[in-house]
Amino acid sequence: MGLFTSKNFESLECLFWDQVRDLYDAEQRIAKALPKMADAATNSELKSSFQQHATETAQQIARLEQIFSRHGKDSKRESCEAMKGIIEEGEEIVQSEAPPAVKDHALVVAAQRVEHYEMAGYGGARAIAHRIGFDQDAQLLQQTLNEEGETDKKLTHIAVDVLENVPTHAA
Repeated sequence: MGLFTSKNFESLECLFWDQVRDLYDAEQRIAKALPKMADAATNSELKSSFQQHATETAQQIARLEQIFSRHGKDSKRESCEAMKGIIEEGEEIVQSEAPPAVKDHALVVAAQRVEHYEMAGYGGARAIAHRIGFDQDAQLLQQTLNEEGETDKKLTHIAVDVLENVPTHAA
């Protein structure tokens, strides 16, 4: 959903479903991108982090499908243009040529952009779910939000404490 969209939302519930469909599309895109990022990573901890998050992403998709199912809704995707762009930028990094540690740092930056977008989306959807009385859905969204926050912290740890020997200037 674009920030300045021309969509008409008749209610918070309509907005909620738009957001959930957007997140569903974003997670599908992420699920396809994570194996590529893991393959491109040279640091074993970063590679493992991407692989672990791929497993979590599958669980997050299942949670969104559970929300759709609980309400008798089709689990259809609303194209998440923002995530599409973030993933495309990440793919540029995967294809880039750089010293391994520099490329690993670039992968961390790309992954954190993904995580921050997801945290904003899940936080907003969770708040709407609470407001409209979808408390079970809010709990599922919070669970995913917690996981995304932990992934972001793990990526920060890798960038700050694990990746070493990075050239700081061009030769």
